[in-house]
Amino acid sequence: MLDKRLNALAWPTALILVFHRLVVLAWTGSVTDDFTTVQSATRRFVERVPVYNEVYHHVNPHYLYNPGATLLLAPLGLTADTGLIRPWFILLNAVAIVAALGWMTRLVNHSLSSPLFPMSIALAFITESVTNTLVFSNINGVLLFALVAYLAFLLRGHSWWAGLVIGLAIVIKPMFLPLLFLPLVKLDWKAIVAGIAVPAGLNAIAWPLVPGANDYLTKVVPYLGETRDYANSSLAGFAVYFGMPGWMEKTLWALLALMVAFAAVALVTLRDTEPLVWATTTAAVLLTGVFLLSSLGQAYYSMMLFPAMFTAVGRVSFFHTPTAWLGALLALSPLQWMSPHFPQLGKWLTYFLPTAGWAVLIVAAATWVGWTAWTNSRSFPTNNGAKSSPPPSTTSCVRQAPSHPV
Repeated sequence: MLDKRLNALAWPTALILVFHRLVVLAWTGSVTDDFTTVQSATRRFVERVPVYNEVYHHVNPHYLYNPGATLLLAPLGLTADTGLIRPWFILLNAVAIVAALGWMTRLVNHSLSSPLFPMSIALAFITESVTNTLVFSNINGVLLFALVAYLAFLLRGHSWWAGLVIGLAIVIKPMFLPLLFLPLVKLDWKAIVAGIAVPAGLNAIAWPLVPGANDYLTKVVPYLGETRDYANSSLAGFAVYFGMPGWMEKTLWALLALMVAFAAVALVTLRDTEPLVWATTTAAVLLTGVFLLSSLGQAYYSMMLFPAMFTAVGRVSFFHTPTAWLGALLALSPLQWMSPHFPQLGKWLTYFLPTAGWAVLIVAAATWVGWTAWTNSRSFPTNNGAKSSPPPSTTSCVRQAPSHPV
């Protein structure tokens, strides 16, 4: 009965928000237009014009994908009519986001008829990440679906499929490369080999086919190594914007990197007892580390936290802690803080709350997993054979069910 009542509220809310984001915001677009940048580059590929012919010292959105990704995205260049294909690309990403949320709903052993599914859609489409992914018309919705597919395949032992999916994601966004740590922990060499072979193979095939492919190394790679001081929520972007002393930035970077490494390693203690929590939380920690500690971190990347957030409905979850939710809310919040009463502070909060959110998440994850690992270690027999507490459950962290589908 309660589920029916929640569904009566959740589904209309979800549908209205999806419609508003798609028809009102995304269709209208904004000054920031990621899609035209990508579509124009793939069009140059089709027309056999050098792909990387942009002026990279301007602040306009630039085409930064490698030749392998260019080959993969080449169908976008089959038409020169950007206005015709852009709405379909936005719709594809919206569908991918909803499908990813549905898949995660099933992975935590809730049915698609439960309120969790429409509630997750409504909450997701409120966030800055989903809203700006659709408004800016970028590919992050598809990448979220790829992340969920990778985690699902990996947990179900479909190694080649997991490697293929993460390999395709790495081609488009190399920020997914650290997620090969997950099969490494499982000694799943098939997934690792496929995850490396797919981007390497696509680039090997694409290099002689993409006009001006060498410009990627001479123009784009040096540009990627620079830290820009606009639309950059990474620690490096924060440091450049505020003129942080180099020693302070390096110290913060090292401390946060150590916390990411500690959390990723300590989470291995949950690999067998809580596999879904282990996989999703480790992925969230590693990706958050990339967002914060690389040269470029953009707020809408925070969408990749969604899989870990789904574990909140289960018995064990990082998202049972208020600090985890604080970090997620800072990173995902759609709020604008501009105010005539505090114009400068409002601008800083709008630009850098994701930076604070990612830092809070890393510190909170390291603290939580350290405490969890220590607590679990006390459940094993002591030297005199006594047990301090029962061992952790070997069932999933979510509703008790015989299995979860992929």
